[in-house]
Amino acid sequence: MLNAQWLESFAVLCETGHFTRAAQRLNMTQPGVSQQLRKLEAQVGQPLLTRQNKGFTLTPAGEEVLALAQARRAEERRLREAIRADDPAAGEVAVASSGSFAMALQPAFWPLLREAPGLALRLEAAPQRAVLDGVAEGRFDLGVVDHAPGDPRLAAERIGRETLCLLLPATAGHETPGFANLQARGFIAHPDGWLYAEELFPANFPDEFRGAEQLAVRAFVNQIGQIPAPVAHGVGYTLLPLSGVEAFSGRDRITIARLPVPRHRELWLLRRRGRVSPARVERVADLVAQVAARLQPRAG
Repeated sequence: MLNAQWLESFAVLCETGHFTRAAQRLNMTQPGVSQQLRKLEAQVGQPLLTRQNKGFTLTPAGEEVLALAQARRAEERRLREAIRADDPAAGEVAVASSGSFAMALQPAFWPLLREAPGLALRLEAAPQRAVLDGVAEGRFDLGVVDHAPGDPRLAAERIGRETLCLLLPATAGHETPGFANLQARGFIAHPDGWLYAEELFPANFPDEFRGAEQLAVRAFVNQIGQIPAPVAHGVGYTLLPLSGVEAFSGRDRITIARLPVPRHRELWLLRRRGRVSPARVERVADLVAQVAARLQPRAG
């Protein structure tokens, strides 16, 4: 690559048209400017100037090198302007979270995008391991998981917690169901469903629950947005974090059962440790925290 300092000296020399004036602008001696010109010509392999008395004209190679020097100046100027601007309403932000929390985030994102046409958001639902690795490796600007990571590459901030919900058809009312009743209804299973059962059922049905593998499965649904759909149609029960419940379009046709011992899942916002976030990322991070706060269980 051509030496950047020599290129700049050459551009100033061409602009002033004089070695002495170029040296003054560059805070150099005239021999220093001449030496840098000779080094640049050696790099290019051709003369860049044709001297005429006290002046000079550019050779064809000199014209090409000057154009390159000016282009690099323009690129650096655009870069400096972009860094100074740090516009919170422009650029791309990538966010990753669980599927249920991603569903809760989407409705909050659309007004932001209408307000900021220059902002682009990429929201990806992913397993927690993929969220952790993606933020640590820079593929995502922000991530949301349910525990504080022990990864030294990550900085984590607790932004709230959400209730783990047992969902029944709205016709079931708000009574506390018995475990036998749930088994009779059948479990609407999904990829995280058995994990949620192991978190929720031991404390609430200690004498009856014998492990998630013993649950009577009525159906399996893999699409996060459709998991509550069978329940809304009166079929079975399921388990989801509150974010997945609130985002369901048929919310009025399901109910959250009352349980003696509630269980909650933490919400942690992740960033790459040591990375200074641009204004647009901080703006989206604030919005993510607001969504998490709305899911926070109320006292009493």
